[in-house]
Amino acid sequence: MLKFPKNFLWGAATASYQIEGGFNEDGRGESIWDRFCQMPGHVFAGHDGKVACDHFHRYEEDIKIMSELGLKSYRFSIAWSRLFPKEGHYNEKGLAFYRRLVTLLHSYDIEPVATIYHWDLPQWIQDRGGWANRETVDHFVEYAETLFRELGQDVNKWITHNEPWCAAFLGHGLGIHAPGHRDWHEALRVGHHLLLSHGRVVQAYRNYSQEGQIGITLNLAPTYPGTDKPEDVAAAHRSDGFINRIFLDPVFKGIYPQDMIDLFTKRFGTIDFIQDHDLQVISQPIDFLGINYYQPNVVIHSEDDQLFNVEQVPDEGKKTAMDWSIHPEALYDLLKRIQKDYSNIPLYVTENGAAFDDQVVNGEIHDEDRIEFLDGHFRAAHQFIQEGGNLQGYFVWSFLDNFEWAFGYSKRFGIVYVDYESQERLLKDSAKWYKEVIHQNAVLSNHVKN
Repeated sequence: MLKFPKNFLWGAATASYQIEGGFNEDGRGESIWDRFCQMPGHVFAGHDGKVACDHFHRYEEDIKIMSELGLKSYRFSIAWSRLFPKEGHYNEKGLAFYRRLVTLLHSYDIEPVATIYHWDLPQWIQDRGGWANRETVDHFVEYAETLFRELGQDVNKWITHNEPWCAAFLGHGLGIHAPGHRDWHEALRVGHHLLLSHGRVVQAYRNYSQEGQIGITLNLAPTYPGTDKPEDVAAAHRSDGFINRIFLDPVFKGIYPQDMIDLFTKRFGTIDFIQDHDLQVISQPIDFLGINYYQPNVVIHSEDDQLFNVEQVPDEGKKTAMDWSIHPEALYDLLKRIQKDYSNIPLYVTENGAAFDDQVVNGEIHDEDRIEFLDGHFRAAHQFIQEGGNLQGYFVWSFLDNFEWAFGYSKRFGIVYVDYESQERLLKDSAKWYKEVIHQNAVLSNHVKN
């Protein structure tokens, strides 16, 4: 078996809107995803997160399952609209839920890792312009400081943002996530304000704690040219800029990549929202980087008037139910690239997993494809560590089947199956396999495909 370092942090991850439910309880306010789900045609079959996995009421059962699996850590996100349901109003009851959650996690010796923002902006802030309005940065700092004050003694790892690329570009450029806007200049402004709020909150945390750790989670995809033709190599560089460098460079280098600024300006107009000292704030030193990895990006040049004249190359290999290609070796490449080009900072894989068409047969879910997927990616992570890489933990996405954003409940990423009618939880074979991985602190060399 391939052993991991002694204190390697094995965990699983979720997000508030995807699992909690309890949409109108204890004073919770409306979020942009509540509103987005009400808009016809945006979410598969009109699904929404009003009940989701009912984690708001079933968190005790869920944490007991985590303990049974031996999870060392649980990454969750906090619903901003539970704490600040309307402007100027702090809702203590909303915070109390997370206090109960964190207290119970500690009682089972499970380390809480809290994501401050996982896309569910309070609707009252969106009504004032949302992330496109620079004032939202101040609201975010107020919200984060409240969390540090109320939960900071019990939560020692904080993630400012989950996947700002998605919040900015899927939500405001492509319009397929909340709030559903299609304005690329706005999307770029949103991305900048998200990063600025990250830097401001890191500064605030330094004033609060010298003991805990704070970082950010970025969704990253290794980008490869489909051929070695110069135009395809250039296309891959552009695509890498749009997916990876546009967020990595400001966080670690205090600059935006100039080729991206030039492309954005040519395509979308003057970049007029970057103020003096913003990038200095954005590039505040962080304690770790969270990486969400699902699939690589293989592209060629295209003359079609797409975003940056880039076309995806179809992958003929095995895919997940999301039609995402499966390439564990690309995770290794990604981790090595971060180490080489940016920093030897501690890294965590904060999300990695796969959706498959799980079926319950006689009360069991034999998800061998998911086991194979995770096994391959764990091996890639192990190789990186063996070569001196500073990877300190791995969070499987997801702990539970859940509301998969625009896909509603049609895709299942969980290692624990959820019957959405009865809310019954069933351990998939992948959960049982992961339990043994955690117990052995190793990738099991005897894993054989059926």
